[in-house]
Formats: sequence, structure tokens, C-alpha cells
Amino acid sequence: MSRARAAGPSTPPPDPKTTGGGPATLPQARGVRLRYWEPSDAPTVLGAFATAEMARQSGRPVTTLAEAAGWITDRRTAREAGREYSFAVLGPGRPGPGDADPGRLLGNVTVGAVDPVHQTGWISYWTLASARGRGVATTGLRALAGWAFTELGLFRLELGHRTDNPASCAVARRAGFTVEGLERARLRYGDRRYDVERHARLATDETAELPREG
Repeated sequence: MSRARAAGPSTPPPDPKTTGGGPATLPQARGVRLRYWEPSDAPTVLGAFATAEMARQSGRPVTTLAEAAGWITDRRTAREAGREYSFAVLGPGRPGPGDADPGRLLGNVTVGAVDPVHQTGWISYWTLASARGRGVATTGLRALAGWAFTELGLFRLELGHRTDNPASCAVARRAGFTVEGLERARLRYGDRRYDVERHARLATDETAELPREG
């Protein structure tokens, strides 16, 4: 899971294409499609945050259906303000035996801290435990990055992950995010601090050939 970051002070004007007033579904990408979170997704959100790893990285408790519904409401509020755009990832990331129905909710991708002055955004993502290891996060992240460059007009997307999370690092690399450096002792969970590796992808990297999903 990529760590989240607080939204910056600047926000773009609301756009009907990216708020509740416009199309809510992004194109499919290799069997995965993105759409805005809906109230009916609350049970899945609750299940996602039930794991210890997700719970400790959550900015607020998500332990009841009401709190899960509140999490979804917060996503819409941030989107309508132009601060953050979160999408549910649906469908299998890689076809294979036992893959879920294309409509099944598998995870989340977000571009937040949207700064229209510097044209930057901060990326975060997570997948349900049952959806990991199939390229879901990578495919969703690629789709999100292309959308952020095209629809939001951003130039630079950043993300970070704990150095003890190689799976998140692999997702970032496969989605075309270049390693840029190390932030020492950047995060604290409980009584332990963690180093964070920073990645970024530029709009000018868009035409570069991305590595194949492993």
C-alpha cells in the first residue's frame, strides 16, 4: 500500500468531468476499469480496512458500516472540491483461472494533494488481500496516471512507500514511476519509524515503454 499524503493548499476549479456532475466511469485497461466510489461499496470498504495493515495506515477509524460510508462520502467531498480523486478498481487485473467477475471491486487508486500551480499530485493505492499478485494495482495505477495527466492537466505525480514494502515498490516501478530518493524515518507507526522511498512519474514519461507486469 502506498502511503497517503495530506492535500496541499491549492485546488483546481471543479470540473464537470471529474466531479459528481459528469461521467463517473473511466475506460477499461487490460480488464480493469475505474469508477468513483459509491455508497453501496461500504461493505467492501469495511472489509478492506479490517486488516491490521490497512487499519494502522488509515487516517480515521473504519470499523463500522457507518464509518465506511463516511469514508466514501469524504472521497466525494474531496473530489467535488478538486483536492483529491479516488477511484474504485473493478475487474481482474490479469485473466486466469478463478478470476473475479469484471464488476467485482478489487481496490482503490487515488491522486490527491492536487496542486494546479505546480501541476503535481500525490498517488496512493491499495488492493483487497484476495486481489493481490494479479497486476490489479499496477494496471489501475497506469490508468489513473494517464487520466491525471490528460484530464487534470498534471505534469508530475509522486508516491512513496515504506522500504519494507517491496510489493508496493514493484507496483510503482511497473507503472512507470522512477525511484528518486529516500526519506529517512519519514513515517511513525506505534513506537517505530520507517524510511520511505520516493518515486515520481512525469507527463513527459508517458510515451516511454513501460515494463511488462510480472
